[in-house]
Amino acid sequence: MKAFENKTINGEVLRSILISGANNLFNHYPEVDSLNVFPVPDGDTGTNMNLTITSGAKEIMNIRNDKIGEVAKLFSRGLLMGARGNSGVILSQIFRGFAQKLEGKEQIDVAELAECWESGSNMAYKAVMRPVEGTILTVIRESSDSLKKVSSTIPSIGLAMEHLLEEAKASLQRTPNLLPVLKEVGVVDSGGAGLVKILEGMLVGLKGEIIERKQISMPTNQETSIAQARFENEEFGYCTEFILRLAADKSKREFDQERFTSLISSLGNSLVVVRDDNIVKVHVHTLKPGVALNYAQLYGEFVTLKIENMQEQHNHLIEEGNDASSDGHVKLAANGVAKPAELKDYAIIAVSVGDGLDEMFKSLRVDYIVSGGQTMNPATEDFIKAINEVNAKQVFVLPNNKNIIMAANQAAEVIEDSKVVVIPTKTIPQGLAACMMFNPDADIDTNEEEMREAIHRVKTGQVTFSIKDTQIDNVTIFKDHFMGILDNKIVCCEREVQDAGKKLLDHMIDEDSAIVTIIYGEDIDKKQAQDLADKISKEYLIEVEVHSGGQPVYSYIFGVE
Repeated sequence: MKAFENKTINGEVLRSILISGANNLFNHYPEVDSLNVFPVPDGDTGTNMNLTITSGAKEIMNIRNDKIGEVAKLFSRGLLMGARGNSGVILSQIFRGFAQKLEGKEQIDVAELAECWESGSNMAYKAVMRPVEGTILTVIRESSDSLKKVSSTIPSIGLAMEHLLEEAKASLQRTPNLLPVLKEVGVVDSGGAGLVKILEGMLVGLKGEIIERKQISMPTNQETSIAQARFENEEFGYCTEFILRLAADKSKREFDQERFTSLISSLGNSLVVVRDDNIVKVHVHTLKPGVALNYAQLYGEFVTLKIENMQEQHNHLIEEGNDASSDGHVKLAANGVAKPAELKDYAIIAVSVGDGLDEMFKSLRVDYIVSGGQTMNPATEDFIKAINEVNAKQVFVLPNNKNIIMAANQAAEVIEDSKVVVIPTKTIPQGLAACMMFNPDADIDTNEEEMREAIHRVKTGQVTFSIKDTQIDNVTIFKDHFMGILDNKIVCCEREVQDAGKKLLDHMIDEDSAIVTIIYGEDIDKKQAQDLADKISKEYLIEVEVHSGGQPVYSYIFGVE
């Protein structure tokens, strides 16, 4: 297929170039991740965009359809369900607007292509409550506006895409001038960079050279290694999670993290390996969970393990009774089983990662835990599944992460059987505070108001390690040192985790503070956390609560009210 010089394209051509674009992002998503401004071990813009567009590519991978409108609709639906993180949701909205302009069409010309990209840009802006310039939004807007202006003078689809790409690249290079934090750190916008990779792949596809996926090698870190292996086109496989305790003696194989990660990554995708001392936590999507478990057991014994069939989940959500209406709303039945006629009055869904955090939320009336957070943002589809399984008239969703709110909102928009309210909690302490204010005897509006007010009464602090040397917000940061982050701003960086925790709390506590909550992660023991609590309690004469959260990535999560 070589469609570069064609005046029109049909559905088959669009299918091929979309897959080429998705594959190009897959081959480069670690580069996009590395553009993350904050030097925290959760720079996942590229990963989220990749997983999102992969979901769309899977929907059209094996279809044969010349009608461009139908291909675009399937692709858009796949992105909608698989959207992860803010960048993934924005990407899904771009292609949602793109697809809406193609509805009912069999093929399009250059002018219509320009209208599609303009529609995608408009849809993406509408999806963001407070659009920020210098981001992927700017890149799609400026490039699509430019294409629209000159579309009448461009003779072929290929030249139109070439113009769009060149304008997108130029816009991307201007993003640091629009967003000061990008200029301070010396990078371009990561979301915009991901979009450029997709457009590059689409253009190569128009030239007849469909880009294929390559095996990705991710760099390892002392404590965290995140990798995504090749995408399995035929099946979803099994979501496999386990915690492994490494053997302390010679009874098992000596653990080599690089070799372990390499072998597990060859079995599937969406791999996350987190090690802390003798504990290794693994998440992988694989067709062969038994092989992964047998290999892991060579190094130690399982503390916990969980395996879920994602193909079955997908079939139930997408194929068995999931009828999409023209306005984009879907009616879904949990696990393919008809919902009971009787709905309970209310339910709460919270995003959490860590056994201790899960228990904290469950003790506060949370009915369903969506597993995820930093490095593993849940998809829109995960929220839809949760909403249907709780089977309630009124559902409150607590994303507990600023990068997950848009995916939760997108899920709420496509549910019809329940009234879904997303409380925009950006942190775990905000989520806990919102739960505490929930009153099962109050109406939905009163609860929403009380829960929203609660999230503004709590300050959030987080301690994690830096993945690179940099300087941001006038703080000099060194790789592998520990940073204190107060409400999304880095305020300190120290060599030792306890020093970072103490200095961060010094920034958080003031004369109006009444209580401090310390939630310690899987790399911190109870004595360390209690020592820090005692020091804070004595110095500030303030009540301090200590909880084991078991969360990865963040050594401490602090809430100050």
